Amino acid sequence: MFRLPLRFSLQKILLVAILFMPFPAAAELDLETWDALLNKAVIDGDVDYTQWQKNPKFDVLVDQIGTVDTRQMGRQDKLVFYINAYNILAARGILDGSSPSTLLGRYIYFKRDVYLVAGDRITLHALEHELIRPLQEPRIHFAIVCASQSCPILQSEAYTLQHLDRQLTLAAMGFINNPKHNQFNAANRRAEMSSLFKWFEEDFVAAGGSLQAYLAPLVDNEEVADLLAQEAFEISYRKYDWRLNGTR
Repeated sequence: MFRLPLRFSLQKILLVAILFMPFPAAAELDLETWDALLNKAVIDGDVDYTQWQKNPKFDVLVDQIGTVDTRQMGRQDKLVFYINAYNILAARGILDGSSPSTLLGRYIYFKRDVYLVAGDRITLHALEHELIRPLQEPRIHFAIVCASQSCPILQSEAYTLQHLDRQLTLAAMGFINNPKHNQFNAANRRAEMSSLFKWFEEDFVAAGGSLQAYLAPLVDNEEVADLLAQEAFEISYRKYDWRLNGTR
């Protein structure tokens, strides 16, 4: 009777065992926990960072961000993951003692502090510019929050796949129509805008054809909206207020 060499038999058995071995499911970001933490700590965009200091639930979220596998995700799933991940890690930076309130602080906060995101070590700057912006959704600029007064407010709920489009539109309209950030003068055809629209103009132009065309359907005031769509405004940009958007 012919017998396989023992070494060959063991290798074959091992290969079969590996092929049928149950692999653990990829980690997911627990949006229910993040939603609960936001609901408790954020009131009208004012963030009580002390709620998350030494909070094991917040620490688990940070760990989850590092282990999520995005390779099989579609565009919408990536938007949900990256937006929530950015906001969690932006808060992590504040809790770790970083702050964008000074020029040096901004360099450290955005470009030196490194986090594990989906298996890669990257900065907040890289997360925004290399992973989020390429998804070509300009409303992300009203959803990701860099912990500053002039930033869009941190919403008191997590972004979810089911409600993403509505959430992004509401965030955009809330920011655009807030006189703290933007003011429109219909009589003089002038607008004083957040610096966000200067820094990321190309994203808004790519989506709307021009900055004004992008803004028009999102402006509450009908007269201003009509004028933005038809006539050129003289646009100036406000100085950005980098002070913290809450307490820590």
